[in-house]
Amino acid sequence: MNALREDMLVELEEKIGLNFQNKNLLDVALTHSSYANHKKNAKYNERLEFLGDAVLELVISDFLFKKYKEKSEGELTKTRAMIVCENSLHSIAKNWDIGKYINMSKGEEMTGGRTRVSILADCIEAIIAAVYLEKGFEEVKSFILINFKENIHKALNNQIIMDHKTKLQEIMQQHGEVNIEYNLLKYEGPPHRRKFYIEVYINGKYLGKGDGYSKKEAEQNAAKEALNNLEVING
Repeated sequence: MNALREDMLVELEEKIGLNFQNKNLLDVALTHSSYANHKKNAKYNERLEFLGDAVLELVISDFLFKKYKEKSEGELTKTRAMIVCENSLHSIAKNWDIGKYINMSKGEEMTGGRTRVSILADCIEAIIAAVYLEKGFEEVKSFILINFKENIHKALNNQIIMDHKTKLQEIMQQHGEVNIEYNLLKYEGPPHRRKFYIEVYINGKYLGKGDGYSKKEAEQNAAKEALNNLEVING
């Protein structure tokens, strides 16, 4: 890691109030797959994102369960969904100006990667995983509750605009148990600029499709079309 990159990571550490002994772990959390495809053997953040998503959901679930004993399972689920949704993560990423610190390819950058909601949200999950791996559960729990405090408050007051996937799930669950599936139809393009095509099915019935330069982005766009189609169906 060169000195300029290390200085940037230190700058980010000051923003988020943490000091990493292992700077490489934070660097990986901020590395998009497009960059790794241009740099041989470079690690990128998708595995960390997977772990961070689970850690975030556990911490928020634990907090809501213990703090709001009067809330039903349905209310807790709805509140948690708003807190961990892509828009919530994106708002934190914007506060930290995360786009500035991401390693990505020139091609990704030229097509708006530094401001793409899905990429920024993924980095927040990856950073959470990095904190968990280096500092442990109690430290990451404190980190999450401090940095998500405002979003937790907003969610409890229904002030967070949910992402399309969360909104679709909430609407459909009003009618009871529902099975929502996002199926990968195909993908095309080189590894560093791969485009995904996703279809969404609700209880086995096709309701929409979407595409994007990550599976998450394609799923969001599929859910958006499904919501639009539901509006048409319901008049």
